[in-house]
Amino acid sequence: MNTQETDIVVNAANAGNFVTLSNALKAAGLVGALKGIGPFTFFAPTDEAFRKLPAGALEKLLKDRPRLASIINAHVMLGAVLANDIKNGDSPSLEGHALKFKTTDTGFTVNGAKVSRNEIEACNGVIHPIDTVMIPA
Repeated sequence: MNTQETDIVVNAANAGNFVTLSNALKAAGLVGALKGIGPFTFFAPTDEAFRKLPAGALEKLLKDRPRLASIINAHVMLGAVLANDIKNGDSPSLEGHALKFKTTDTGFTVNGAKVSRNEIEACNGVIHPIDTVMIPA
């Protein structure tokens, strides 16, 4: 299946390594927003990234819809930016927090989270898998 024919939410669900994120999107009430026109760039924590959270943290977040939505929106920015187009610098997230990009010889990070080069293009943007859940202060 061509991922560019489906939206970010469907592609995340179909990828197989975003099960926790897909459940969090539903719990936060953000499925409709991320199925929208966009385009969006979603720095999406993998299931492995969610497993790095302290014990009980995910369960607590899933029960706090406003906080969960805020955290997820801090992983999304407007516009579709492919990995090859990422430059050092800052860009605002949908939540208004700065996404700080740093490029290296092996790839790039956003707010210290390592970004996979295995991006998933969608009809309304792009998903970049990351290895850490970015929780704004």
